[in-house]
Amino acid sequence: MMLPQIATPKYDMIVPSTGKSITYRPYVVREEKILLIAMESQDEKQVETAVLNVIKECVETDINVDDLTTFDVEYIFVTLRSKAVGEGIKLSPKCDHCEELYEVKLDLEEIKIANLEEAVDKHIKLTDDMSLDVRWQTMKDRNKQLADKSETQTVINMIATSLDTIYSGEDTYAVKDATDKEIHEFVESLNTDQFNSIVEILSKAPYLSYEGTHICKKCKGENKLTLNGLNDFF
Repeated sequence: MMLPQIATPKYDMIVPSTGKSITYRPYVVREEKILLIAMESQDEKQVETAVLNVIKECVETDINVDDLTTFDVEYIFVTLRSKAVGEGIKLSPKCDHCEELYEVKLDLEEIKIANLEEAVDKHIKLTDDMSLDVRWQTMKDRNKQLADKSETQTVINMIATSLDTIYSGEDTYAVKDATDKEIHEFVESLNTDQFNSIVEILSKAPYLSYEGTHICKKCKGENKLTLNGLNDFF
């Protein structure tokens, strides 16, 4: 016997980095199970992989999830979650005064992509005849970045996965055509000023953000809640 199927609503949203519209459905128990299993592991990489898998299942428009920027993925997932659990996201932060957990419901419209409207020049001059372009990281890049637990190596991985094009004299090199070994050797050959100039540009990348003030129901204390990045919204 074929059981009846529950109709799932469909919605449209705008991808922040491209301005293009995509169609999606809210995630259901099948996808929520994927998230819960990943969250139980308390492993950041597993959680982010689960988030990507949920987006792949729920977005019906033909997109390459691996090519989405980190802030695209953050925004799309929070939108999916908001529609899945109702018009808002429930969180339980700890009160700054009595340290009790209190419930906060965030409206999706209160969640912003910080730095999105700022014009950032991603072209960096290294020497008189050498320069490069960087791009905002994708979640695939970020997973490579998280592969190493060393803080120094993580920063090197961040730069290596963000390089787009290198210009040397009259020659142009697409970094995607180079091997990981060649890219890392290039990054490690930079001097401190060159390295820091790239880090400074990447620090200006857009990110999911929320700021608000909430009252604890127990002690009536006022709490300022600041959320930055995907993990803060779980």
